[in-house]
Amino acid sequence: EIVTQNANGDTSSLATIYQNIRNKGVDIVVPIATPSAQSAKSVFGGTRTPIIFAAVSNPVAAGLTGEDSRNITGVSNSIPSDRIVQLVSDFQPAYRKIGFLYTSSETNSVSTIKAAKDYCDKNGIAYAEASIASPADLQAAVNALLSKGVDALYTGNDNTIASAMPTYTDVAYSRGVPIYCGADSMVADGGLATIGIDYVQLGKQVAALVLKVADGAAPSALPYETLSDYAKFVNLQAAGRLNLKLSDKVLKAYKVLVETNGTSHFGK
Repeated sequence: EIVTQNANGDTSSLATIYQNIRNKGVDIVVPIATPSAQSAKSVFGGTRTPIIFAAVSNPVAAGLTGEDSRNITGVSNSIPSDRIVQLVSDFQPAYRKIGFLYTSSETNSVSTIKAAKDYCDKNGIAYAEASIASPADLQAAVNALLSKGVDALYTGNDNTIASAMPTYTDVAYSRGVPIYCGADSMVADGGLATIGIDYVQLGKQVAALVLKVADGAAPSALPYETLSDYAKFVNLQAAGRLNLKLSDKVLKAYKVLVETNGTSHFGK
């Protein structure tokens, strides 16, 4: 039996959801994303219930490793920082300045952007950054970055911003500035392109770990994994909104996730 629960973006409800799950009794817990995994640890900490996390960018920073986390393993969705810059340069070889946008309370998003900024600092790449606390801050944050002269925007695997992609794209695309993302789901919702998380691949790797634990393996004997492959997707409808002509090289390298007419292949 598989039981699914959804906090619908309300992280304050996670503890209650997990407590209810613990009271009912489960054999394995599979939290998706960093806040959910941290909440699962707080509720199931000190128990023998295995926790197999999915989509946690930095398990160490999130406190999901070490002696107090011996019942925890999973799959990280960390994106190498050089891939982020490669993503932008593939579509805009002459870009001048990248705008990094993230949610300040999301450990996964903060760590991805920090790594990207460090890479930019080491390689002399200009950037600006802005953070939000909630979707209500998004429009102002995007406008603040645009006022600083950025000609490309990047957001990693950020759950808060992912939930507000229409606002993000409307503001940026009205100024002709592309949005690059850390996940295929964000491209499906309007972002231009990603070298990032393939959630199908992520699910397969998590499922493999769940089966190992179900067959008797201890989570402490299974170090957390990183993605074995990264997705490269482009949204042709977004390219049309931006009046961006894509080279044959880009079209060969990136799979089309959304057609020019809006037809989506996400999850198919």
